[in-house]
Amino acid sequence: MAENLIEIDRVSKTYTRGNNDVPVLSDLSLSIEQGDFLALMGPSGSGKTTLLNLIGGLDKPTRGSIAIGGQRIDALSQNALAKWRSRNVGFVFQFYNLLPVLTAQKNVELPLLLTSLSGSDRKKRALAALKIVGLEERSGHRPNELSGGQEQRVAIARAIVSDPELLVCDEPTGDLDRATADEILNLLQLLNEEHGKTIVMVTHDPKAADHAEHCLHLDKGQLVTGDAA
Repeated sequence: MAENLIEIDRVSKTYTRGNNDVPVLSDLSLSIEQGDFLALMGPSGSGKTTLLNLIGGLDKPTRGSIAIGGQRIDALSQNALAKWRSRNVGFVFQFYNLLPVLTAQKNVELPLLLTSLSGSDRKKRALAALKIVGLEERSGHRPNELSGGQEQRVAIARAIVSDPELLVCDEPTGDLDRATADEILNLLQLLNEEHGKTIVMVTHDPKAADHAEHCLHLDKGQLVTGDAA
């Protein structure tokens, strides 16, 4: 039986809007096994993206604890958390966030600029990541020379270039047509099954969720149904 990579214990998250407190997550507990591919679903405002941001270390809980690989990330300073993210998490978003002036290769290299790798080693890693997503031959193309699906593949290559254990994906197919979305989802499955990546994906699309091993539903900041709690 696989060990748990992610342990979320009684986590709550409240944001302040002016003079008002807005609760988003309430006393939520969740364990996610290493090597799992988990889809998070629920209506808008249910807390899906907030939970994803907490798992990815982009935000901290108001209460409760989050441990990833045995590391209490909620207890880290902002600087330590940034270093932890760069080593352990790859991010894939609905909009690809590629820099238009850079080639695919240079976009993929961006996370490696924070490391001590040489330029030639960064290039090798970027090309290897592009090969995994099937775009090695497009390495010299800029985003405006790529299709939406190719741009998302570049974004996925950027997410995996530092070989993180965890991928967090926020509506990764939300801006794509069905056929292209299925290609991206098949790629995520490949990364999960053949490269051992643990994937947590927020989606509104039941067909996208079907590609995951498990699906959990959130409503009003709490888990309401699912098979992986």
